[in-house]
Amino acid sequence: MKSDIQIARETPLKRIKDVAEGIGIPRDEVISFGRHMAKVPVELIDKQKVDQSNLILVTAITPTKAGVGKTTVSIGLALGLNKIGKNAIVALREPSLGPVFGMKGGAAGGGYAQVLPMENINLHFTGDFHAVTTAHNTIAALLENYNFRVQGTEDALKEILWKRVLDVNDRSLRYIVTGLGPGNGIPQEAGFDITAASELMAILCLSEDENDLRRRIENILLGYKRNGNPFTVKDLGVAGAITVLMKDAIHPNLVQTTENTPAFIHGGPFANIAHGCNSVIATKMAMTYGDYVVTEAGFGADLGAEKFFNIKCRKSGLRPKLTVIVVTAQGLKMHGGTPEKDIKTPDLTGLQKGLRNLEKHLNNLASFGQSVVVAFNKYAFDTLEEIETVRRFCEDRGAAFAVNDAFTKGGEGAVELAEKVVEAIEKSPSGELKFTYSSKDDIVTKITKIATQIYGAHDVVLSEAALKKLKLMQGTELERMPVCIAKTQYSFSADPKWYGVAKDFQLKINDLVINQGSEFIVAIAGEMMRMPGLPADPQAKRIDIVDGEIEGLS
Repeated sequence: MKSDIQIARETPLKRIKDVAEGIGIPRDEVISFGRHMAKVPVELIDKQKVDQSNLILVTAITPTKAGVGKTTVSIGLALGLNKIGKNAIVALREPSLGPVFGMKGGAAGGGYAQVLPMENINLHFTGDFHAVTTAHNTIAALLENYNFRVQGTEDALKEILWKRVLDVNDRSLRYIVTGLGPGNGIPQEAGFDITAASELMAILCLSEDENDLRRRIENILLGYKRNGNPFTVKDLGVAGAITVLMKDAIHPNLVQTTENTPAFIHGGPFANIAHGCNSVIATKMAMTYGDYVVTEAGFGADLGAEKFFNIKCRKSGLRPKLTVIVVTAQGLKMHGGTPEKDIKTPDLTGLQKGLRNLEKHLNNLASFGQSVVVAFNKYAFDTLEEIETVRRFCEDRGAAFAVNDAFTKGGEGAVELAEKVVEAIEKSPSGELKFTYSSKDDIVTKITKIATQIYGAHDVVLSEAALKKLKLMQGTELERMPVCIAKTQYSFSADPKWYGVAKDFQLKINDLVINQGSEFIVAIAGEMMRMPGLPADPQAKRIDIVDGEIEGLS
């Protein structure tokens, strides 16, 4: 099997204006970034066409270190839908340089189901991450300058909530001290999050247009003054400047797949520390031009799908016609207790035990009113007996099942999945979307409903720091906002080593982060860090330029 990079280099790409024109986007509206990447103006979104499109969400079982291949399946499904004659577009998140050079490597699909040009997408792309990083840190600099100038007065801030961000995995920056030395500001504890966790990233992904972008930026809560009043970007007087820094980033990016299928890739919040979905704008742009739109939500369904429904759909009015949940034999075996070193060899006992993880996710998706197709992401070493075991399990529970082999065969390998998806949408599309909690519920009730109904916890406990933040929100509009729980992706619990199905545990919330601009509250569970660290053997060791060609990004 050829490497992802070899396949990418051998794939004949269309000029991006031809790709755009092929789905009805006027050539003169396309903002080109070279021959094969472009931005499409947000103004082209057509609400009437959005309402007529079929939105399909792709999620997954709880991921393991073996990976699940959710992005590959998402891309493959779009290829398969086009292969059977449907007008399909895929809408995905942008990769973050932190994981690309850290643990995961590239995030543009794989094999014959990739988005291209892969190397550009995995690196600096069209500069959206840099725009978010720069805008975020500009706010930090202006805020520090303000506080330095008004120190000793009633206008001074007694508490600053705004950190800095960087698109690098760097654990040493989680907690720092700034302002040291005479004339260099006010010495204080500070820290960095990764750019994907920036509130500006969430704002970019939830804004409807440039006016909404500015409104949300104005509302960002930066801290509290000495008299206890909140202090926002609007109070700082720089919302216009920050909007200018993000004026190009708001337009979604258009690229193509290995089979020249259009792909919108825009925004990149992680699902374990943020809300895990690509931008509303990119999704609606895809739905404007595609009869079928495939999008994904990060990590397992307890994280990405839950936030897709309870945050993105609640705020945007989007409603998927169907949810696809991705499984692998390797992942199921790890959840069933098979040692990691043995997951590539047959183990029906481990596989069958691991199916309980899938069953929990199926029950959760049913609670949202979703019709589901299970996609078995096939690897070369999977046996027919393993595949049929999962197929029977799904059919016994009334869930459609299909094998996806797009990694090896491209769209042809996803035809079965595409046909099952179309059949399910035509015969029994998802019903009315049911949310886990009401907007009228208080913050603790929202967290508790997610923890008990989706994760399987028996109760929730808040730390003193979280209770302090909770007190600031009580009796305000902040209580009406959705909740985004930052939690390990490897378990239903906050313990990353608790595979399978965690039950009857206590979920501890160590802090609450008020995202007043993006309009949700982040609840940090367990030891979850919003600035990842690097592994012992980072992917950066394998990335290089050899004879003018980049290697190791896949």
